[in-house]
Amino acid sequence: MAGGWSRDGAVQDQIDDTVSDAVRGARARMPAGEGLEHCEDCGETIPARRREALPGARTCIACQALRDKTVVHSQINRRGSKDSQLR
Repeated sequence: MAGGWSRDGAVQDQIDDTVSDAVRGARARMPAGEGLEHCEDCGETIPARRREALPGARTCIACQALRDKTVVHSQINRRGSKDSQLR
């Protein structure tokens, strides 16, 4: 259901695009290529089990946990607000 000047299905299209963008972003952040034996942040040895489970791992678990805590998301919605697009 859509209202105003938007066509039917416009809201679902925007939801689908948002999910697709999130999936693409997550895939882009996944490690790829040759992994390292030593953490690029602290220099500690990356356990073999981690390297096997996550090909392309470049950090130890502790350093990766710190990186995950400091992820910064943009406060700008590049698609605009739903309200402004659906009016």
